[in-house]
Amino acid sequence: MATNRTFTMLKPDAVANGYIGAILEKITAAGFRIVAMKMTQLTKADAEAFYAIHAERPFFGELVEYMTSGPIVSAVLEKDNAVEDFRTLIGATNPAEAAEGTIRKMYAESISANAVHGSDSDENAAIEAAFHFAGREHF
Repeated sequence: MATNRTFTMLKPDAVANGYIGAILEKITAAGFRIVAMKMTQLTKADAEAFYAIHAERPFFGELVEYMTSGPIVSAVLEKDNAVEDFRTLIGATNPAEAAEGTIRKMYAESISANAVHGSDSDENAAIEAAFHFAGREHF
């Protein structure tokens, strides 16, 4: 496998609970290299744009409200097989179904407050990274 990149976002629940350091440690211990990272707060417009794919879903309003409820940490990660390996590391969306030792099993509160986002494809990783990192922040 060629080295590639994925995008992650530590969500408001993980940031509010003080898990930034612990989650970043798990990420780097799993062999990922952080190539870009910042802490920001999403505006309502940002969250609506980022999650536009879910706009017609009944949970969209709650998702936008949650994602704007506090700061997030965005990062671009690099590793061989980055997208698939990161999805394995974070675990199932529902922390009750996530494998032991995964980020969501250890740090998520619920299906909706699930600690961390991970891109689901190389294409989406590039789109999501470009959404969060632009201009002088190029990596």
